[in-house]
Amino acid sequence: MKILIYSAKDFEIPFLEKANSAGHQIKYIPERLTLKTARLALGFDIISIFSADDASSVVLERLKDFGIRYITLRSTGYDNVNLVMAKKLGIKVANVAGYSPHAIAEHAVALLLALNRKLIQSNEQVSNYNFSLSNLVGFDLNKKTVGIIGTGRIGKVITRIMHGFGCKIIVYDICEDHKIKENYDASYVNLKNLCKQSDIIFLSIPLTTQTHHMINKDVIQHMKKDAILINVARGGVVCTEDIIQALELKRIVGYGTDVYEHESGVFFYDHSKNKPKDTFLQSLINLPNVLLTPHQAFATKEALTNIAETTFYNINCWQQQGSGTNELTQKELVG
Repeated sequence: MKILIYSAKDFEIPFLEKANSAGHQIKYIPERLTLKTARLALGFDIISIFSADDASSVVLERLKDFGIRYITLRSTGYDNVNLVMAKKLGIKVANVAGYSPHAIAEHAVALLLALNRKLIQSNEQVSNYNFSLSNLVGFDLNKKTVGIIGTGRIGKVITRIMHGFGCKIIVYDICEDHKIKENYDASYVNLKNLCKQSDIIFLSIPLTTQTHHMINKDVIQHMKKDAILINVARGGVVCTEDIIQALELKRIVGYGTDVYEHESGVFFYDHSKNKPKDTFLQSLINLPNVLLTPHQAFATKEALTNIAETTFYNINCWQQQGSGTNELTQKELVG
């Protein structure tokens, strides 16, 4: 089958090449899928896209006109794909479910540790031969209360790690997991109480209409003033403007995030010579109590291997006229 890989990154291509054991004909392009670049899919059977690609209804209609029948995502999240329209057009869509929850969870904890122990600031000081500790005081994680919003695959791993630090765990999710309660002595609470009690809050939920801007000024007002918020979910789960205001007014003490609400077309690319005119992004970069990474939590060898192998598993299922376990449009039909 002829496959076009949109948003191909140099670091992922070797993993995709290795996973292509069936010898599919592949073309890699760095361009994102947009209404303008959809024309590049002409002549291909399948396209593969990433989280920053646009598979909205108008783009899907264009792809259908160009003969695309299948779309495989190289990500777990699929909020960038209009599944209702895809099903209507007869385009099958599959994702990479749970490719490496450990990669994401470990990065979340790395953000917390770097923020709390002021590692970035410390490194900058030492580079200038400033060995003062005056601005480098953090706190013990042991016995702190950690609130985890979202107890799916990633949330479970975060729970396990933070339990290992000796933290008290409280969680919030629409579905309770009894194993989390039994194994880690965790308590399910409502969102308001989680915010009131937590010293540290992790976000590990998908972006949906229900979770969009879940963390806003009304929710932030219930948080402790010395709370640290860590986001490895999606940028749109928080209202960026409200987060910036809370940080500036010292309503919370720190924000560590691997995602950004308006990251599409910005993250994954080098803009050092052409900086985006985005005041929110600039504010996040400038704030000393923010640690922002460019959606890199998934970037481990293990995760990239799983993503590549699952991508071609999805493709091979379609080639064999089957529907794999990751097919989202099939799940939609069943549901």
